[in-house]
Amino acid sequence: MKDIPIGAKGEFTLVVQPEHLANRFKDSALPPVLATPVMIMVMENAALNAIKPFLDHGQSAVGTRVDVQHLAPTPVGGRVTGRAEVIHSDGRHVAFTVTARDEQEVIGTGTHERAVVDLARLARRLDAKSR
Repeated sequence: MKDIPIGAKGEFTLVVQPEHLANRFKDSALPPVLATPVMIMVMENAALNAIKPFLDHGQSAVGTRVDVQHLAPTPVGGRVTGRAEVIHSDGRHVAFTVTARDEQEVIGTGTHERAVVDLARLARRLDAKSR
């Protein structure tokens, strides 16, 4: 793994579909708006995209912490773009500021942390747990 520089940035965009709505997999009484876990997924993917160029073959990064606020609703068809910027990097541990916005406004903001992992080692750990 190469050193991950402070200021490295990534993006991820998602067009909101019915399966992304809070009323589909949470409470059916909710209005048809983007679910918070899906917004977090957009932010996490942006963070991963920020550091992918610095990872070696066979490495990825898993989320270890999320602290975000969901500030505004987004309906079906809305385009949500997550942005992440590295604010701290210490070996395998990387911290980010994250935001999500639709075509109208910022819909979420916060911080996120990821840990770089060796995919083969992770697969072995998972295999040991499934026995």
